[in-house]
Amino acid sequence: ECLRVCRLQIAKYTNEETTMRLPPYYCLLLLRLPDNSSAFSSPFTAGRSPRVVSGNTPSSALTTEDRRKSCSSTTVAFASNPLKSLFGNVASSISNIQQQGMVSMTEDQLSQLRERAEQVLSSHNIGSWDEIRSTLLSKQTPEERSFRDNLGKGYGKPSPLHKLRLFDESNNEEDVKVTLFRDSASWCPYCQKVWTMLEQKRIPYRVEKINMRCYGEKPMSFMAMQPGGNIPVAIIDGVTYNQSNDIMYALEEQFPDHEAMVPTDPKQRMKAQELLNLERKLFSVWMYWLTSRDSSGGYRDKFISVLAEVEAQLSAIKGGFFLGEKVSLVDMMFAPFLERMSASMLFFKGFQIRVAPGERTDFPAVNRWFDAMETLESYQLTKSDYYTHCWDLPPQLGGCVPEAGSQPFQDAINGIDPGSWLLPLSPNNGGLEPDWAWAGDEGAAKREAVERVSANFEAIVAFASRGAGKAGFPQYGAALADPNAISNESIQPFVDAALKIVLVKLLDSSGCEEAMDDLASLLNKEGGEELAGHVAMSLAYLRDRVGVPRDMRLPAARQLRAHLNWAISLCD
Repeated sequence: ECLRVCRLQIAKYTNEETTMRLPPYYCLLLLRLPDNSSAFSSPFTAGRSPRVVSGNTPSSALTTEDRRKSCSSTTVAFASNPLKSLFGNVASSISNIQQQGMVSMTEDQLSQLRERAEQVLSSHNIGSWDEIRSTLLSKQTPEERSFRDNLGKGYGKPSPLHKLRLFDESNNEEDVKVTLFRDSASWCPYCQKVWTMLEQKRIPYRVEKINMRCYGEKPMSFMAMQPGGNIPVAIIDGVTYNQSNDIMYALEEQFPDHEAMVPTDPKQRMKAQELLNLERKLFSVWMYWLTSRDSSGGYRDKFISVLAEVEAQLSAIKGGFFLGEKVSLVDMMFAPFLERMSASMLFFKGFQIRVAPGERTDFPAVNRWFDAMETLESYQLTKSDYYTHCWDLPPQLGGCVPEAGSQPFQDAINGIDPGSWLLPLSPNNGGLEPDWAWAGDEGAAKREAVERVSANFEAIVAFASRGAGKAGFPQYGAALADPNAISNESIQPFVDAALKIVLVKLLDSSGCEEAMDDLASLLNKEGGEELAGHVAMSLAYLRDRVGVPRDMRLPAARQLRAHLNWAISLCD
């Protein structure tokens, strides 16, 4: 079914009169759809070189109206060029290939301006990075303070940053039998279901992160093991498994002492198979509607009809999961795609599946299932947000086709509407995307954002400064990725200063408005609008590339995006 959808996509694009015909390598990429995806690039992983951290071409701090016009004008253009993201040259000028020059000031002038910027921070009690970390530590809970230490040991609550998972001290590193090769961006749906299952069964494992074709090269060592390049791959007790479903069944078979994911009762097994067939049926009608212009409404009707079957199955079961009170392999199979359907159907088609608590819906049982899944730490770990999904799906699928009436939902998810990425934040993003209440309160979200940025600030400053730097070559299919982009080193000290103020504001310290005002005034007066604009562009570049769950959870991501917008509005 996946191959059939891909062939339809290829036929559609190559039969049109396009400015760029679909090249053979992209046809091959589409034919590998079942285990492929795309992703953002991230500077949040500690220890990575700023130069090799993936990013994209320069962003600019556009006004709300400019960004909305960009979105609406480029969704149409995309249909004739599947190699560009859905939005082509869009939102925050994410895909524009600009070549920003260095700031037109001498080194002496820049040095003096850097000193004056430091004086501005000092006068408002904005401390060093070490001092920001110290303030953070004083506000963190004991569990939050142990986060970094637990990462190295493989303990604690699960995180996408873990490269070793032992769960607790009862397991030893030398006894680990599983190595999971998954995508660097923590996004791939096929990786997600394996990753969730490992966590739910509490099987100790190591992680090796592999780029996807949409945003980087794969190492030769991995290609030797997996010639097709697809992920996930797992090595279990010395045996290599190259397909996600094979990995899941091998885990179930070889670790019988861990929580069972496959029912033993024959009737339950038959029911599970029936539900797995329904999951593939739902996937198929979702793909057709998402990637097609549906002028007659036929694809919409088929999708709603199959989703109603899923609703009926869940309504007939006592308990929150597909087979009742306990989570099973069936839930692991449904989760990645129901999650992506909820995001993409709203964004591209204006069709809402997941609703905020208390809101009316035609799919109450599906919403109860989401509620049940979100009680599991294993699913909380791997869950993404709508923004991440809706920017990754187009390059994965060769295009997602928006329909009339979807623009307001795009604006809200892209952070254009007031309240979505602007302070104060609207609960549940205005009713479109439920808040993650299980992730903690607002203070916890802010502390998480500060922790992630301050733990790797040097790489993040260099990464953000690509927003006023130069695009890399060659370009990749994912709109938010450019591993060869060049940072604008001349503005890094000023981006550093702005980020410090943002983090201090996140920690609820007073005086930040005056500090940012004074910094912006200094940059405009001494460096001109060009310098202040470059700082704003750099902050926007970072804002647009905060990925969930890779960098942080949704509540933290919303706080960081909104606080970066606050700084951008003062700098620009």
